[in-house]
Amino acid sequence: QVQLVESGGGLVQAGGSLRLSCVASGSIWNTNVMAWHRQVPGKERDLVAVISRGGRTTIADAVKGRFTISRDSAKNTVFLQMNSLKPEDTGFYRCASGRSTTWPPRRFDYWGQGTQVTVSS
Repeated sequence: QVQLVESGGGLVQAGGSLRLSCVASGSIWNTNVMAWHRQVPGKERDLVAVISRGGRTTIADAVKGRFTISRDSAKNTVFLQMNSLKPEDTGFYRCASGRSTTWPPRRFDYWGQGTQVTVSS
């Protein structure tokens, strides 16, 4: 099994920035992709960004140009740098991991507890 722990969320004004971190532990050798999702009450969970173990990335159109996903393989950590934040970016951000042979991946086997991001107008 894989354990994922997120951090870095908080309250920020529109136009501000946050950097989320997700630290993986456990059987991480059984995974090859990590991603960030956003959950909003009453709405479907959205894929925000995904990165492969080789460094390939995909960013959702809604945040492209503002958000960047990156990784520090030595520390088993993935980051989500969020710039120019908008109120619509508000949500519960969860880190996910899995093993996929397709790109972009559509399923993830492991999920973190999440971290809240609130953007005020």
